[in-house]
Amino acid sequence: MKALAARRHHRFAPVVLLLLALLVTGGVYAAFAPTPANAETASTEDIETGQKLFQANCATCHGPNAEGTATAPSLVGVGAASVDFQVSTGRMPMQMDGPQAIQKPRQFDEEQTAQLAAYVASLGAGPAIPTDEQVDAELGDAANGAALFRTNCAMCHNAIGAGGALSEGKFAPPLWETSERNIYQAMLTGPQSMPVFNDATMTPEEKRDIITFLVDQREGSAGGLSLGSLGPVSEGLWAWIVGMGLLIGAAVWIGAKSS
Repeated sequence: MKALAARRHHRFAPVVLLLLALLVTGGVYAAFAPTPANAETASTEDIETGQKLFQANCATCHGPNAEGTATAPSLVGVGAASVDFQVSTGRMPMQMDGPQAIQKPRQFDEEQTAQLAAYVASLGAGPAIPTDEQVDAELGDAANGAALFRTNCAMCHNAIGAGGALSEGKFAPPLWETSERNIYQAMLTGPQSMPVFNDATMTPEEKRDIITFLVDQREGSAGGLSLGSLGPVSEGLWAWIVGMGLLIGAAVWIGAKSS
């Protein structure tokens, strides 16, 4: 018994326990950490070309090394997904200062956008551009996506993704015309006022379910007339107009009968 008690209180036991705890923590982090940027598919030539594009078009605001300035944030660690979202939707480069970057026709084509994304991804780990499978709406569950969207997104983007106003001149854009890849990237990177839904907060499968739900809304309202898809505002307006019309009609009819 004394020998067993001695082994239980071996002087190296705390060290072994500490190493085991670090090993378990590292394993859990590796399993649930956000997907890092995948710059392996980008060639050295792509990264160099992307750096030249960055120096010519982005360095004025974000600094020559993308480390940020007083007017624009650092891009180190934002990842390829953020660059692809901002540049492919035309939000970047910005034409003028404002409450938020406005979507407009893109300045760079697909190849140039990929080269810019490759350069920024080479500066530090960050979310990668999603694969085609991750954004394939045919593989998602629209019912689960609707539940997730109502819980996490509807307060800004409207219950069916029609968009809505925010404070201080900002707004949540409608999502019906947004590409599946850009929807996924917006959830993953949280542009401007939008929160970040990394893979630990919302799994890739759940993000795809939301995409499936939003794609379904492009086919129109399953319940018939949408009334502008603005929820209780338009429904209340139509109820008020019809209700007042009926009341006026009833008053006219009663007046005509009494005379």
